[in-house]
Amino acid sequence: MIGVGIVGLGMAAAPHMLAIRDLEKAGRARLLGGFSPSAQRRGAFAQAWRAPVFLSLDALLAAPDLDLVIVLTPPGAHLPVAEAAAKVGKHILVEKPLEISLERAEALVTMAERAGVTLGVVFQHRFRPAALRLKQTISDGELGTLLSCSASIRWWRNAAYFAQPGRGMRARDGGGVLLTQAIHTLDLLLHLAGPVAQIGGFARTSALRAIDTEDIAAAALRFASGAIGALDATTVAEPGFPERIEIAGTGGSAALVAERLELHVKDRPVEILDGSLAGGGGADPMAFDHGPHRAMIAEMFDAIAAGRQPSNAGATGLAVQRLIAALLESAATGRFVQP
Repeated sequence: MIGVGIVGLGMAAAPHMLAIRDLEKAGRARLLGGFSPSAQRRGAFAQAWRAPVFLSLDALLAAPDLDLVIVLTPPGAHLPVAEAAAKVGKHILVEKPLEISLERAEALVTMAERAGVTLGVVFQHRFRPAALRLKQTISDGELGTLLSCSASIRWWRNAAYFAQPGRGMRARDGGGVLLTQAIHTLDLLLHLAGPVAQIGGFARTSALRAIDTEDIAAAALRFASGAIGALDATTVAEPGFPERIEIAGTGGSAALVAERLELHVKDRPVEILDGSLAGGGGADPMAFDHGPHRAMIAEMFDAIAAGRQPSNAGATGLAVQRLIAALLESAATGRFVQP
């Protein structure tokens, strides 16, 4: 049984708490409580989940039987919270992105390695059943040599979403649609298709909201495998549409639309793995099932128990931040960039 504490009790806490409650019922987890510097959020969390809260980070970290700290703060606070947890030997799972910038993300990974604690990153889309099936199909070579790999994230975020202080601002979030919303799909694209060798991108901010980060981005991609593709990401596409990953190879093709997979392998019947098309692309960013969060946290538990790295190890989250940084550099300079 793994003792879990949560730091950051905002919107992202709900799917984690639902997952932890499931794991508690299975005898795998024990929630020790949560901490937020906001008294209002502590109160709301305690009432909603009938869970203990701590008045300070130090108090949570000193709780007996604490093994894993789940960090759900705004990105710029991930590093100091993780450093405090690692200092007392606690394992860490941080919400995406790893940190507010690539440099701080790299520092976070290095810090955890030196401290000898397990670091995971919240990329739960990797754990969706359809994504797992597609990953296995590609790994087994059933799609042959990959030729075309693209992603489209045409989402919508309304005024209420951006009404939260600092939301969409570089100082708080580090980035816009790429780092805050599309990062899940971009990470999954890399997880499936491998690293990108070259990118040429465009990015801009619409007049729909008063933010200083991009809410529209597009790019051409050349993968290390030789495949090419395109990226289209925005939060201005009202009312919001399911994100898509489309992959074609010499042996077949696949379309992953949110949690639904349509798989075409040569000389085989079409395989369809049904799943939700909600995905959080509309005005409610939390409109998704918590099952992938449960699977991801269970993987962290297994890794901690076995003394190994989880499949969502923190270091695996660096590739997508390097890709995003390269896209924004390309957009600023007008040149192709190598991530």
